[in-house]
Amino acid sequence: MPAETTTAVTLTLSCPDRPGIVHAVTGALAAADGNIVESAQYGSEVTGRFFMRVDAQVGAGITALRDELAPVAERFGMDLELFPTGAPTRTLIMVSKEGHCLNDLLFRQRAGLLPIEIPVIVSNHTDLAPLAAFYGVAFVHVPVDAAAKDTSKDAAEDRLRELIVEHDVDLVVLARYMQILSDRLCGDLAGRAINIHHSFLPSFKGARPYAQAHQRGVKLIGATAHYVTADLDEGPIIEQDVVRVEHQHAAAQLVAMGRDVETRTLRQAVAWHAEHRVLLDGHRTIVFR
Repeated sequence: MPAETTTAVTLTLSCPDRPGIVHAVTGALAAADGNIVESAQYGSEVTGRFFMRVDAQVGAGITALRDELAPVAERFGMDLELFPTGAPTRTLIMVSKEGHCLNDLLFRQRAGLLPIEIPVIVSNHTDLAPLAAFYGVAFVHVPVDAAAKDTSKDAAEDRLRELIVEHDVDLVVLARYMQILSDRLCGDLAGRAINIHHSFLPSFKGARPYAQAHQRGVKLIGATAHYVTADLDEGPIIEQDVVRVEHQHAAAQLVAMGRDVETRTLRQAVAWHAEHRVLLDGHRTIVFR
């Protein structure tokens, strides 16, 4: 089919595993004059669920495909979603004072290397406002007063909710945002908030993790990108990466190396999420790379 006469769509689904799922889905695609470009599927023997992701060119359009898939989804009890392929995911980025992850995401978004659109950056400090201005992205300072404790945090999270609605945000990225989100906000953002943790989890907990790693003489340091949940740093893991270190590396060198691995780990997790390649399976993720 000529590309100008078709609509590119991405389909994702999960459901209890049983025979006939792939046949039913591909049949609906065929009925909508669809041509499969990429397809991946996985059946979990642990949870008994089936997962599938399909990129397709559809001659009849996304609405017609949705109509064809509706009875299939009902029949198999599917959690099914359709997206225009390549449409950028509107992404709000939260930061504190460290800008390495933010700078990487802004640069790659501007260069067309990440399928995201960044309408606003939110921070509890003003240190990175010049970086946001350089890229022409709105910067909103939402302070959190440690002395006011819960009252200040509640107000900050209410402001964040307003910004998410105002900017039609689909994804929130905590790019070294050094505040713990409330259980309620974590629930509101379930499956659409990604955090970068400065360790290959399980980790050295508390302050100065690289100093702790240096003191223990570790041979690998890394980073973990995961979905945000109420269980601190224990959300479903999307991506992890490590770099080997040697005894002669000072703690400051570990910090620099750690920043590099954090940026690439977060960047990859954001890209996979924005491309709809990550599906949740309880506390685990299925990533169709």
